[in-house]
Amino acid sequence: MKKAPFILILLITLIAELLACCLLLGRVREVSADPVKVNECMHSIQDNYGNESEYNRQLDYVILDSNGDKLFETRSGLAGSVNEAIRTRGLILDLEIDGNILGKVIFDYSIDEDLGPVKRDILITITVISIIQILVVVIWYVYIQRAVITPFRKLNSFAARVAEGNLDLPLDMDKGHIFGEFTESFDLMRHELKKARIAEKKANDDKKEVIAKLSHDIKTPVASIKSTSEMGMALTKEDRTKEMFGIIDSKTDQIKTLVDNLFNSSVNDITEIEVNPGSQPSGDIPGMLKASDYLGRLGDITVPSLSVYFDKLRLQQVFDNIFMNSYKYADTKMHVTAEISEPYLVIRISDEGPGVKEEELPLLKERFARGSNAEGRDGAGLGLYLASCFMDKMDGKLGLRNLEPGFEVSVYIRLV
Repeated sequence: MKKAPFILILLITLIAELLACCLLLGRVREVSADPVKVNECMHSIQDNYGNESEYNRQLDYVILDSNGDKLFETRSGLAGSVNEAIRTRGLILDLEIDGNILGKVIFDYSIDEDLGPVKRDILITITVISIIQILVVVIWYVYIQRAVITPFRKLNSFAARVAEGNLDLPLDMDKGHIFGEFTESFDLMRHELKKARIAEKKANDDKKEVIAKLSHDIKTPVASIKSTSEMGMALTKEDRTKEMFGIIDSKTDQIKTLVDNLFNSSVNDITEIEVNPGSQPSGDIPGMLKASDYLGRLGDITVPSLSVYFDKLRLQQVFDNIFMNSYKYADTKMHVTAEISEPYLVIRISDEGPGVKEEELPLLKERFARGSNAEGRDGAGLGLYLASCFMDKMDGKLGLRNLEPGFEVSVYIRLV
């Protein structure tokens, strides 16, 4: 992170502030009465002592006798005693005439007025430097937000999506922040995981295809054996022979059942996912929709407040599959509405894409079924099939329809 310039600027401003304060404090020490004017006033008093009209009045002062009594003052309100003069920082000089000290002369000057410009300069200097420091801190904060915190949140969100199995949404490449060098590596990781998943799926599909072919090949001779045994049992007259043909017939039925179970287990295992629905507040649904909307294409979502029946994890998967299909095949702005249609809360999720062919619409919830618009795009054809299975197990259902334009998926969640 390029933090050195910010720290350097802060150090420079702090040093400048300290130097300015030292210089201004030096000026404070220089504040004093004008010695030339003081001398002129003293000579005037000494030369004209007792003749007050001839006193030099360039400065304000008070003349005290040897007992401390006030003999003369240039104006009222001045320090009237030595103690008061000390307190107000007045200049106290002995009034000496012909070698005799006749009293004191206290020169008064307003230190506040003399310090006024110095105080103003100190205030302006500290204010300007403080503003510069605040600007540097604000700029540094904005930089940290853009170069560290925001990219880290994106990486964290991306890692969470990958952990959840969402490998379709790429990570935006941006080398202009501290984590820029890692974004490409993270996305390569996602890409390799996706390739591994596709390879795994292909291997599973190949296995299922082999099982389907074997089951078909086995069913044909088994059917021939069964029909032959049935014919032999009908033609024979001997009980022992009929019994043997009956055994053959029952075993062929057993083999047929085992082959059917083998085939069904290879393609139906995904429907055995556990679903545990229960009463839930509908207020959780907007957050689930927002969590599925990785690209932020939804606006505000309003859902009626009531209790509904669903499994939070599986309903989240339903929304994830719907949004991912829209991202992949429509790639447009999305809309969500919610309404009550007894006995369901209906969440309608739509996009502005071209939709699908009407004749393909009833098939989209079938296993491995994909519309013609999916050509050239990766996918297994299980998203809507799984979503439909999950909704069935939550006493709900899934509805599909084309709009003008767009495609809409309606999620029917049972009311409690």
